[in-house]
Amino acid sequence: MFLGMSTPDVLVIGILAVLLFGPDKLPEFLRNATALVRKVRDFSDQAKEEVRAGLGPEFKDFEFTDLHPRTFVRKQLLGDDALGIGELRDGIGELRAALDPEAVAAAPHASRVPVDLRKRSAAGAPTGEHPPFDADAT
Repeated sequence: MFLGMSTPDVLVIGILAVLLFGPDKLPEFLRNATALVRKVRDFSDQAKEEVRAGLGPEFKDFEFTDLHPRTFVRKQLLGDDALGIGELRDGIGELRAALDPEAVAAAPHASRVPVDLRKRSAAGAPTGEHPPFDADAT
């Protein structure tokens, strides 16, 4: 419903607000709270505009949400390739084809080097044995 809260949650918060501030001071508190939120939002918008102005005209369409790692990865995976990662990927594929044409011909869909994700023994210890333990080092 409101900020991911259910109706009973909103009612409990409303009842607590009336009990804490009283019915005569609650409207004044709500006005002050909304004014504070408005000032913070205005301050944030001004700061964003100053950063955009400092970056120059080539970054006028810059969005701060693009800095979030999840958004960046999503844009790159869904094809909005503003950074040219697709060109790099194609260049790597061409380089692999030039270096080893038989491997590319055998598996054209494999654009990455295979990675072994199996657990390896630590410090060359044989499988099943534990590496040496130094109690003074821990």
